[in-house]
Amino acid sequence: MNAAAHKPFDVVVMGEILVEVATDLPFAHGVPAQLGISGDALNVAAAAAAAGARVGLLSVLTDDDLGQAIAARVAELGISTDLLLHRRGQQGVYLVHSDPDGEREFSYARSGSVGSTLGPDDVDPAVFTAAGAVVAGGIASAISTTARAAVVKAASLAQRFVFDPNFRPRLTTKEEATAVLAELAPQAFLVTPSFPGETSALLGASTPQEAAAGLRAQGTANVAVTCGAEGIQLESGQDPVWVPAIPAPAVVDQTGAGDAFVGTLTARLVLGDDFQAAARYGAAASSLVVGGKGGTGFIPTFEQTRAHAAASAHSVEGEVSSHA
Repeated sequence: MNAAAHKPFDVVVMGEILVEVATDLPFAHGVPAQLGISGDALNVAAAAAAAGARVGLLSVLTDDDLGQAIAARVAELGISTDLLLHRRGQQGVYLVHSDPDGEREFSYARSGSVGSTLGPDDVDPAVFTAAGAVVAGGIASAISTTARAAVVKAASLAQRFVFDPNFRPRLTTKEEATAVLAELAPQAFLVTPSFPGETSALLGASTPQEAAAGLRAQGTANVAVTCGAEGIQLESGQDPVWVPAIPAPAVVDQTGAGDAFVGTLTARLVLGDDFQAAARYGAAASSLVVGGKGGTGFIPTFEQTRAHAAASAHSVEGEVSSHA
């Protein structure tokens, strides 16, 4: 990597980039589909870059035309390509069917992918210690033992380590995912579990407040428990804060909504916003990305995100005053 000689990144994201094959129809021979580039790491990085951060993405791509096309998409999204690695192998792929409400059904072909060759030797201490924040997730930790070791190394180096549990039962067991979270939570600046699925499975928590308190007890500095269309529970050692969800103007595809929240939240924290303001921007970005098809089909600019958050705040204030 040659990024060590450059200005430090605000945010470094690590994980696997996937080729996305998406259709609106049930899976069947001959149905039309759209090719895209996605994966949680790319979605997070794209959101962080759109939120104003200088972003690097550590991922392994194939050393062929497909790998070059993916790298071009990374650059197109405003993400530095300095940390991308190219190796011989096969790119991970997923097929997704979305119904009119944006609900998704996935089928993955990623076992033994080139992305899963990510390892601790790929984590450059000079890059990771200098970054404002490092983001990794449960998916990167689950795709291989070497990728998990890379995430653990990154956590030990980072000034601010952000971990999204992103529990996927098709990739890992509940026991393994719980063990990864328990190992990384004490080192984390921020953990972003989802309620109720992840908080119940990995923390045994029945409420967002219980989940946040449990992670804080393990040593996590800040917790943002995402509660879908309801909102986000924030805990940072001060008074807990509830951030209401922001309604989506349009729902086309829910892919990447959680990733947009994590990327935007992380970027805005590094850039100086307080926890509550950063989380609100994350909620706004998350509600906008579902208007596009695919994980990076629509990435709002920060101006769009800020305007959407402000409009929602005014709407809430108007409702409150009209009922006063």
